[in-house]
Amino acid sequence: MTVPAGDDRPVENALVEDFGLRIGRAMGWPPMAGRTSGVLMLSEKPLTLGELQDALDASKGSVSEMTRLLMVNGVVERAKNPGSRQFVYRWRDDAWLGCLQHQVTATRELLELAENAQERGKHLAAGQRGRLRQMRDYYVFMTEQLEALLAEYARRTETGA
Repeated sequence: MTVPAGDDRPVENALVEDFGLRIGRAMGWPPMAGRTSGVLMLSEKPLTLGELQDALDASKGSVSEMTRLLMVNGVVERAKNPGSRQFVYRWRDDAWLGCLQHQVTATRELLELAENAQERGKHLAAGQRGRLRQMRDYYVFMTEQLEALLAEYARRTETGA
């Protein structure tokens, strides 16, 4: 693709669409969440809800729902500029750390579910108890591994390695 000097919009638009398809699919998000993440990641400044609506050609409700999803997933933050009544949304400087932290938190919650299920299911048949044990073992493993990854990634981002 040839882009005139100084006009990055076609490249940015293509990236936003790619985000919509790939990130949305990989994360289990609607394509609009992927597109919203692309717009915010590529934006040079925080954007208001209205600016996001314009950039995405989407309704206020849809954009509001997508920004909320991205905040829960740890990659976007909402703030108010001094003297302004409007919220702005921006890609977090530590978005990938936030994303990994979200995964650790979700996995810990599933581990807690698995531990409770295993405890409450002690009276079940052997096959059922076995599946509950496997679930717990899986989430113990995943929690340990994700926590180690989070610590390592945090260390690397602090040291710039």
